[in-house]
Amino acid sequence: MSSNFLEADVGAVLAGVFRDSSGVVYAVNPTRETISEVIFGLHEVETPPTVRLLAPGDPIKDVLADFIVAGRAADLVDAGTLALRVLEEPPEASLLVTESAVVSLVAGDDRVGGLSAADEAFVADVRDRYGREWDAAEDYSLRTPPLSAVRETLAADIGTDTAEDFDALLDSLAVAKGEGEGLDEVAIALLVAARNGQLLYDMSKWGEDVGLASKATFSRMKTRLEDSGLVTTEKVPIDVGRPRLRLRLAEDLREMDLTELGQIAQEQLYD
Repeated sequence: MSSNFLEADVGAVLAGVFRDSSGVVYAVNPTRETISEVIFGLHEVETPPTVRLLAPGDPIKDVLADFIVAGRAADLVDAGTLALRVLEEPPEASLLVTESAVVSLVAGDDRVGGLSAADEAFVADVRDRYGREWDAAEDYSLRTPPLSAVRETLAADIGTDTAEDFDALLDSLAVAKGEGEGLDEVAIALLVAARNGQLLYDMSKWGEDVGLASKATFSRMKTRLEDSGLVTTEKVPIDVGRPRLRLRLAEDLREMDLTELGQIAQEQLYD
């Protein structure tokens, strides 16, 4: 890799670097936007390199608070395509260090440049530096399960209709952090469960088993959805023990498409 990149956005620069790279690429001190674009960009490359992402803890945490991003990051981590570690003393620049070049990311007013240096001795020196930084850095603990595992287990344990609705509602959101920035993953799961008449017990057990959230978190969100007028429950008797609760959407929401349901849910939960 010897050429510079000049593109409309950082995602396009990353795509060019990833297409031209093999082996290990260090992504050093990426911005929040770049962390997100690294994750989405790796999903788009047919044969992606292995990216070792070194960044301060706060930007990683902020980006991965969004389930849309975190679930995809977990897929990459699970596949061995991405690893995350916390960089204590980041450099001023944001760098991509491939096996053949050092690329500095520079944002202009309307374009992003990837300025490349390919001198072999310089590249080797920089790779050695960040190899040492990587070895000394702490792993970032990503607690979100892989999105592929969420989808597969939801279809298998709960039902394909609920899993398809989960995907559709998630895809309708620009962000899935909760607390006014979209719906979080537990709210999404419970809304689509209510749309399909699933039991709270089954959903919360599935969610805890797959690592999405605890049963207590599901129970608290169910209460918030009820208090907001979005969901109702019906008691379902069982042979032994307390009745189970079947989730239902509020009557005036049952004919809504998922995009509209998501918008209404955000308004009523967080306004």
